[in-house]
Amino acid sequence: MKRSRIEAAWRGQPECQGCSIRDLALFADLQQADFNLIHLPIDEFEVEAGSVLYNGGDEARALLTLRSGLVKLVQYLSDGSQRIVRLQRPGDTLGLEATVGDQYEHTAVALRRVLLCRIPVEVIHRLSQETPRLHRQLMMRWHNNVRQADTWLTALSTGSAKARVARFLLDIPKEAGADGVPVCELLSREDIGAMLGVTTETASRMIADLKRSGVITERKLNTFVCNEDALRVLAGE
Repeated sequence: MKRSRIEAAWRGQPECQGCSIRDLALFADLQQADFNLIHLPIDEFEVEAGSVLYNGGDEARALLTLRSGLVKLVQYLSDGSQRIVRLQRPGDTLGLEATVGDQYEHTAVALRRVLLCRIPVEVIHRLSQETPRLHRQLMMRWHNNVRQADTWLTALSTGSAKARVARFLLDIPKEAGADGVPVCELLSREDIGAMLGVTTETASRMIADLKRSGVITERKLNTFVCNEDALRVLAGE
């Protein structure tokens, strides 16, 4: 993505009204003069579900802003198993650790087709040094990551397996179906298990139990309508 498009989106020009960069949190407070400090290209790219955006231990050269889709951040354990430590949604920034370290801490994998913007870390460093307006947004992003980590620790890693699955279903992003009813597309049972700290078999059994009891209703393959009141009861809310 060329700088002229970023400036156009920031100004809200008609051809960029639909561009989510216009509301990009990292750049939300920047003023016109600040864009003159950006001398490296900010690229827009799209990848398919299953693509690895970066691996843990890779050299951290850029931050990625997620404009659409869903990304999982994975931590691999010494026994070869994995835990999904966070889901990144549209508007989130991946790779914040690039601002303070040389390596990415997690492996980022697209769960759905995703659209991203790649911001070189040099751009962030220069803006941080020469304008105070980026600092607040960076701190907000760090705080959001800490808050998400707290939520995952307390909501998705404690209680019975059924309660964890219920909390996950309440939290997962939902979109309006053809009839306007909100639906959610579930992750693979392996991914659900890796998020909740249960086995794949347990995750599959819990989803099957919720289907049989009518708490979730499958509209099409792996896409469900959720009875949120019933889920809240199971979640213990």
